[in-house]
Amino acid sequence: MRQQTLAEASFEKFRKPTKREQFLEVMDKVVPWGRLCALIEPVYPQADGAGRPPIGIERMLRIHFLQHWFNLSDPGMEEALYDSRAMRAFVGIDLGREPAPDETTLCRFRHLLEAHELGAELFHGINAHLETQGFKIATGTIVDATLIHAPASTKNRDKARDPDMHQTKKGNQWYFGMKGHIGVDSKTQLIHSVAATPANVHASQLIDDLLHGEETRVWGDSAYHDQREAIRARAPGAQDFTHKKAYRNQPLSAADQQANRTKSKVRARGEHPFHTLKCVFGFTKVRYRGLGKNANRLFAACGLINLYRVRRQLLALT
Repeated sequence: MRQQTLAEASFEKFRKPTKREQFLEVMDKVVPWGRLCALIEPVYPQADGAGRPPIGIERMLRIHFLQHWFNLSDPGMEEALYDSRAMRAFVGIDLGREPAPDETTLCRFRHLLEAHELGAELFHGINAHLETQGFKIATGTIVDATLIHAPASTKNRDKARDPDMHQTKKGNQWYFGMKGHIGVDSKTQLIHSVAATPANVHASQLIDDLLHGEETRVWGDSAYHDQREAIRARAPGAQDFTHKKAYRNQPLSAADQQANRTKSKVRARGEHPFHTLKCVFGFTKVRYRGLGKNANRLFAACGLINLYRVRRQLLALT
């Protein structure tokens, strides 16, 4: 955490570090700020001497990551910076010297990332950093997908749902929104591939985008059962360990059920990143209108999930 000035210092005798402060202190050390800022620098506005100079890239990126970790909107993030001393310390804001960036500034930075599809660049940059730290992608991949809800109401300015989102039926329940698809390394449980589609796109159609091609084994639930040829085309050396699927009047045999249970011991690891995405980061609903904006958020979030999941190992290496 950055050094605080006298204006920010606490004189409370019995105060102890909060979990938020401890979390941000760890993430401050494990995020490769220099590498990620270098990805944004070529498209970031430069000072021209005519007006107020732009806020530093790293400061804006720190605020952007806070929005991911704590599921905050642009107005909510501005409010949180004034409310939370821990967040101000993480960003490096001293209210005795300067105000926090307003919500319009945060919105413009996010639009910059979206316009240049830098969410994907941040994801790949984080993975490249993790590889240099010894977290290698192995030869086993778990493929999975999750539904992310979108507002189904038409009570808005356009009197219509988001045209980029669609509805789908899962079990006996209808859902409206998008799908996040991931390919997870079976050994490290790190996400190496990400895709975003409307909710009505079947998970099996993204198999080619979720494999890196060097797999020797591929795990997935029964949604990927009929994709043996697609798996072989993308990863010729891969064995298909996707779940077998029961059909109407064709139930699974006891042997097939036992085989599926055995495969689930590995396949279940692919659910762990979704737990972090939804239960820790709070990404259960889309925040923006349009698939592109939410896909950009998903890519960046998946990179942060990887850092979050190995934060203790990274901290031990520093």
